[in-house]
Amino acid sequence: MAKSKTRQKPGSPGKDVDTSKASPTLPAKSKAILDLLVFILAGAGMILTAYLTYTASFEVHPAFCNEGSGCDIVQSSRWATFLGIPMAFWGFLTYVLIAGFTWSNRGKSGSGSALIYVAVSGFAVSAYLTVVSVVEIEATCPYCLTSFAIITIILGLTLARRPPDWAKSLKEAVVIGLLIVGGLHLHYSGWFDAAAGPEDPQLQALATHLDQTGAKFFGAYWCPRCQEQKAEFLSSAKRLPYVECSSGGRGSALTAPCVKADIKSYPTWIIGERRLTGLQTPKDLARASGFDWQE
Repeated sequence: MAKSKTRQKPGSPGKDVDTSKASPTLPAKSKAILDLLVFILAGAGMILTAYLTYTASFEVHPAFCNEGSGCDIVQSSRWATFLGIPMAFWGFLTYVLIAGFTWSNRGKSGSGSALIYVAVSGFAVSAYLTVVSVVEIEATCPYCLTSFAIITIILGLTLARRPPDWAKSLKEAVVIGLLIVGGLHLHYSGWFDAAAGPEDPQLQALATHLDQTGAKFFGAYWCPRCQEQKAEFLSSAKRLPYVECSSGGRGSALTAPCVKADIKSYPTWIIGERRLTGLQTPKDLARASGFDWQE
């Protein structure tokens, strides 16, 4: 097979460049179409993740996501938050970056490395969470699967654009994506924060027992002792029968349930006829509620 002809590089007499090794590039019109598709998909992803962030922040069920459904199980799992923030919000930021890079690069012949890095990282995290939902949680969420499909298509379109040095950028992005997923896995394994790791069976059982027997834990989100009380239960804190008394902030009027219970300080536990104030250990709560605590 005949080699493609070489051409002389302008300004470099006597030096030829082998064009047979040059990366194929798409016509400007094709790039513009791909950029538009990526931008539209990123917008759809932003709407989806913004909605999930809203439902998670205000503790309401997403549409068509009934209590006890696979969607509800996934959205209430410990993998649904990262650093105390809904995972959907991190997805929203990812789509914002994708939309921003796509818009700023439109019509330009830049390398597009930043877009590849973000798209690959977003795909890696979404793939990891999808595997977790199927293998570990044993439930799936249509909203999460839709987001995974969106980021997958965005990654495919981004690579189809074939910007200069895209292969090198892809290799670097894969390494970055694997590092991010590795860090997430260690986080959810409890390496950095025990509260993010697997639940302790006894703490889980106690928290469930307190909830099912009608006990109430009254507190305020700004109260340090209340946060310490939740920390006593590590990753089972979400199971506690918690009642917010100061939803309007420090100094605001008590919520109706707290007025009815005559709450004067935080945290306050009401277990049957008993009222316990101040920080309580799990062993104290087990004794007060009749739970068989094993040393």
